[in-house]
Amino acid sequence: MRAVALGLACLTVSASAAFATEAEEDAPAKPTVPNIYLDLRTSYATIPAGTLGLGFGTTSLSAAFQALAARRGTTLPHGLPAAKSIAVDLPLTVDVTDRVSLYGGVSGSTTDLGGGWSSFDITSWNIGVQADLHQQNGGKIPTITLQSTLTQSVPNEQGMVNSFNNILEFDYALDEDETRGWLAGVQYTTATIASPFASIRPNTVLYAGGYYQWPSNWKFTGRLGMQSFGGAQLAGRTIAESFTQPILRLDLDRMDDNDNRLFGITALIAWTPKPSYQVTLRTPLYAVRN
Repeated sequence: MRAVALGLACLTVSASAAFATEAEEDAPAKPTVPNIYLDLRTSYATIPAGTLGLGFGTTSLSAAFQALAARRGTTLPHGLPAAKSIAVDLPLTVDVTDRVSLYGGVSGSTTDLGGGWSSFDITSWNIGVQADLHQQNGGKIPTITLQSTLTQSVPNEQGMVNSFNNILEFDYALDEDETRGWLAGVQYTTATIASPFASIRPNTVLYAGGYYQWPSNWKFTGRLGMQSFGGAQLAGRTIAESFTQPILRLDLDRMDDNDNRLFGITALIAWTPKPSYQVTLRTPLYAVRN
């Protein structure tokens, strides 16, 4: 490579019961212990001047830059400077079923605004849920997945940022083993700053793409879309301009025979409108892997 989660879990149980057949009696027993792992993600990003760190799956990185904008905006007469950042996400993930995953953890980052790297600090925490609302299972209706993540920057002080990120994705597999297929989806992110003088407008990404998994269990996924950001203001002054620009994400993952991710690398290019680059390594650390 969720109170909402309780409702989704109930939906999962109902759907599973509805599709139960006598053939399942002959199937191997499913593991009683869910996958439990630390989904370690290490990211390096470059952010052009006058914008924020946005893109697919905005969590800790965007929250860290949004908090930075809120705290430093009044002392930056020329707006936000160009920046580089290294961020580490540490969400503990539990695959409750093959349809529902719960996760939560902390993230830390260090930033270079042109005067050297800052100290590495915890910059946010997040909790979330990912659930398959429908699974294709050889049918005509694609798998529909919802992922929702709540992120809060730290420390808890004036100018802290809360963001809520939602991704709804449609996955249409072209073969029974689901090793190749098409993707389409939408991501919608809202954020609020704990300050009466600052505001961040929503960010929306519409995208389409596809994936292919080789017999060696290497999997490539590509997504191309358009990102629309409403901009950000502080004390009546625009610190990040609005834009609607292309965005591209490429993923290469090493999977096992049960489709558990063993290693992944992601490359992201987001025009904001100048290009913003991000590379992420995913190295999950499993406590339990089925």
